[in-house]
Amino acid sequence: MTNDIPILKVEGLTVYQGSYLAVRDVSFELLPGTDTAIVGPNGAGKSTLVKAVLDLIPRSAGTIEILGRPISRLGHLRHTLGYMPQNFIFDRSFPISVSELVGLGWTKERKKKSSFFSKLGRQDREKSAAVTEALRRTDAYHLQHQAIGTLSGGQLKRVLLAYCLVMPRKLLVLDEAFAGVDVQGAADFYALLNELKREEGWTVLQVSHDIDMVNRHCDRVLCLNQSIVCTGKPEIALSPQNLLATYGPGFSRYQHQH
Repeated sequence: MTNDIPILKVEGLTVYQGSYLAVRDVSFELLPGTDTAIVGPNGAGKSTLVKAVLDLIPRSAGTIEILGRPISRLGHLRHTLGYMPQNFIFDRSFPISVSELVGLGWTKERKKKSSFFSKLGRQDREKSAAVTEALRRTDAYHLQHQAIGTLSGGQLKRVLLAYCLVMPRKLLVLDEAFAGVDVQGAADFYALLNELKREEGWTVLQVSHDIDMVNRHCDRVLCLNQSIVCTGKPEIALSPQNLLATYGPGFSRYQHQH
């Protein structure tokens, strides 16, 4: 069955940052339509892992395949990946609007035999329609003309999600997507993400510190502390014993009251 073919396959991934071993011999697979969370203490290598998976930083060892292809040979399939970094760093005085930012995520391959000038107007209309639809679906349409430097943390997260939504994606990678967002804002964002995941058929890989949210919404958990401590369904991976082994003594699990 096609659903048994992994969207992402990682084998023996090892990453050094200088002389520091950040990620050691990590292997896992993501099946289509699943939502997998990476949890672990600060400095465990979570962000390093997802950046290496996306080929944003070099790896020392290991192989990464996305949609059955080595990450270095994805070609046009790279457009099927969406990424929301933990910190979206930019000059807040830079004059770019929300709709312009989301439009940067839209890519249309032109057929070689097509006339550029004959297709330009139609592609502009397609792009505008795609941006409008992505902003509507993320409840950010009212922000379309606003400069991105004026957005709140929660608003910016929705706009970045619209950026990922403006083109069809297979894999969405979120690195602490809810950092800087209050509890209610994170809950609302999770609800939106789950709705879009069902509608779009996304496979999701996310880094999170929110154990309660992970337990509620994710299908699978990777407990990481340089290497994988345990993996499995939330009810197994997030047991007190596994959390102790991952985080060490003194870990306190926070429960949301809603």
